[in-house]
Amino acid sequence: MQKARIKLASIDIAKINEVCQYIKDIAEKTGVEMRGPIPLPTKKLKVTTRKAPDGEGKATWERYEMRIHKRLIDLAIDERALRLVMRVPIPEGLNIEIEMIDV
Repeated sequence: MQKARIKLASIDIAKINEVCQYIKDIAEKTGVEMRGPIPLPTKKLKVTTRKAPDGEGKATWERYEMRIHKRLIDLAIDERALRLVMRVPIPEGLNIEIEMIDV
């Protein structure tokens, strides 16, 4: 039996939750076993910059942070369910990886 491991990553958590809900609905319709969405650790990218461009004046800083949210879904999949998963509308700014695993 084959499994599909789906990895989702985005800076917008609403987009990830929307795609996860589509995949959940497909799993319920087709009757395949689903595990997830499993939340993976959020990656925080931080950048600290100086406000003053020339170094004169106060030493004030601006801090920027970008969070990358990740989810993992495992599906015990058949051909029909795989076709439906491939047709899920993927919003811009969302990375998706589908990996086939033999069990």
